[in-house]
This record gives sequence, C-alpha cells and structure tokens, in this order.
Amino acid sequence: MGADAVELHVPGPDGVTRTVRLSSPDRIYFPEAGLTKLDLARYYESVADGITRALDRRPCMLHRFPKGTTEKKVHQKKLPAGAPDWVETVDIFFPRYKRIVSELCVTEPAAVLWAVQMATVEFHPWNSRRGHVEEPDEWRIDLDPMPDCDFAKVRRVAAIAHEVLDELGIVGYPKTSGGHGLHIYVRIAPEWGFADVRRAAHAFGAEVARRAAGEATVTWWRRDRDPTAVFVDFNQNARDHTIAAAYSVRATPRATVSAPITWDELPDAEPDDFTVATMPDRFARLGDLHAPINDVAHRLDTLLEWADRDDAEIPPIAEEG
Repeated sequence: MGADAVELHVPGPDGVTRTVRLSSPDRIYFPEAGLTKLDLARYYESVADGITRALDRRPCMLHRFPKGTTEKKVHQKKLPAGAPDWVETVDIFFPRYKRIVSELCVTEPAAVLWAVQMATVEFHPWNSRRGHVEEPDEWRIDLDPMPDCDFAKVRRVAAIAHEVLDELGIVGYPKTSGGHGLHIYVRIAPEWGFADVRRAAHAFGAEVARRAAGEATVTWWRRDRDPTAVFVDFNQNARDHTIAAAYSVRATPRATVSAPITWDELPDAEPDDFTVATMPDRFARLGDLHAPINDVAHRLDTLLEWADRDDAEIPPIAEEG
C-alpha cells in the first residue's frame, strides 16, 4: 500500500474478512477536533455492532463530505459508483422522479467502512427495511427544539413522552440527536403504511403537547410555533424522511454522535458529552443500549384510535423525492 492509503480488515459474515481500502486517511474531516478520515473510520469500527444494527437492511441516505465537514455536503441517495459486490442495495421508487434508485442497504460492518471510504460522515436510514419498504417497522419520536428552547426543556418533554409510552405499554429507546434534540425509537409491527404511522405519531405528539403545559407543540407551520417550545416532529415518519442513525457521527465542529442513552441518564444528559472521542470507551463499557429494541414489535391500534378520536386534520406532506 502507498503512504496515501491504509487497509482496514473488517470481520464479515461466516468468518469472512473484508478488506476496505481507505484512501487519504490523513485528510482532516473535523478541523476543530483535529479528526481525520482514518479517525472517523476507527470510530465506526469501535461501534460496529451498534451502527450495523441501527442500519440493518434499511435503505440509507448518505451525507458525504468529500472535502471535510466544513465544506459542501452531498446528500447521496443512489449508491456511489465503484462498490464491491458484497455491498448490498435496495431499490426504491421515487414518484417525483418516476424512477428507481438503488440505495445502500447495510448488512455488515464492512459496508459502513466502505461508505466512510466514500467520504460518508452521517448515515440516515429509512424507518422501514428491505423486505417491507412501504411498511415501517420503526416509529420515530423526534423532539426538535425551536431556536429559543434549551435542552433542559427537551429533557422535560422527553420525560412526558416516556410517561405516555409507559401508559401505552410501549418500550421506547432514547438517543441524543447529535444536535440539540432527542429521538425516541419504538419497534413496531410492519403492518401499517407511512400515512398511518404518521397519523399515530401525530396523535402521540398531540397527547404529549397537552400534558406539557405549553412546552411542546405539534403545530405544523414553523412560523406559527412558539420559538421556546419543543416540536414533536411527527413528520419524520413520512416516506423517505430520514434522521441520523444511532451511533452516526454528526457534522458538527466537535464531532458529536447520535448516542443511545438510558432513561435513567436522561435528567443529566448533555448532547456535547457524546462525541467521536468519548463514544468508543462508552460503547466498550455499555455495549449497544438499543440492542433489545428488536425483542418486541409494538402495535399502533390505540394511537390510531386516538387519531380517529381527535379527528385532527394533519397537513399533507410534499411528494417524496
């Protein structure tokens, strides 16, 4: 190998070892943190089980930064050219373009490392899987703070969301967004389409907002929201809407990570605590906190009954694309 490349040897299925060539390993991706492309790859190696589980068989949009995170970002739906034959894909139909696009579909850790070779920093998977692309198996509760909302309020709203989930008999798995928000993931039976999952998410958000005494909202238009509130963004459950996966690095100056946390950690959690520098040790100690998410697939019947009861008119979404 030349001095401008390194080889990564990544465990694959059935005892196979994949070799991923990483070019320009010393290229700086995070100038403030001093992190290189190789540092990014080593991070993803350290959390390989977690990121692979989070992406497993899901169509995945890539946020690529060929010249580092301070330069232009590329939103990549179509699998980049030159992929090895062991990198798997899933075909997605986009009505707006009236065409089918083959997206990355991670089934093993080496596919994550290959995407890093292609300058991927962030991984944004769908909430459905290859076997049932039009029926989500993941309901995503996105607590998105408005500009004048602090993280303490996000934590309070998350606690209310946890309370409502408990009353429904549903187990939610929280994680930081890697930015200023918080996500809660719920595994669901893949029996409903995106529209129904979105309706259920809206009904849940409306209940959280009712209990939150003005600290949360499901108001659709941004201009009409309280700038100090937490928006329970039900629209993240629409088709082809994606958010950063658990363990995905975010393109922030400190190289923050979308980090799974426990409910007990929530009162003291701070998004900046979880970075490329701190997460490997945390993962080595705690493992994947989201690993049990696949143990139970919950149903949305009660939430859909709430949606019918509320008879709320949810604004239509823009056509996918």
